[in-house]
Amino acid sequence: MGKIKNSAPLVFNSPFELGLRMVYLLCSLRPMGADLQKLVLLDYAIVYSGDLNGPPSLHTPVPFRGGELLSRRTLIEQGLHLMIMRGLVEARADDEGITYLAGKDSFALVGSLASPYFRELEIRCNWAAKRYANIDSLELTQMFSDMGHRWGAELESFELKG
Repeated sequence: MGKIKNSAPLVFNSPFELGLRMVYLLCSLRPMGADLQKLVLLDYAIVYSGDLNGPPSLHTPVPFRGGELLSRRTLIEQGLHLMIMRGLVEARADDEGITYLAGKDSFALVGSLASPYFRELEIRCNWAAKRYANIDSLELTQMFSDMGHRWGAELESFELKG
């Protein structure tokens, strides 16, 4: 499959954009997957990686970005659903809950998008996966909270315990 050179701009923070970010992130996490809580936190890590001593942030850091969690969580869920419907993400349910994994067609998609944005996204996803893949959701939520990157994690901690 050839590289797509000038992909159309994405609608900012749409389910489609977040779904694409999840495809990239899940490809970087392979063969492991992640639950929704971890994906929400890792989305923060890839978008605002500069906040976490990683590569420069993918998006321009905005003031009060910590309040984005509730809307972002819903958009990530919607994006995951879009990507599941297209074979780009798989969802597996077990006693632990739902784990999302890179789908069978995800690697072809990631390999075909060649815009600077997607190259930078892949770098940050690989960085986040290397740094956080082996940390479970509860520990990652606490870690982000302790670092002051609450991004709604204090609300999620209650949900995960309850």
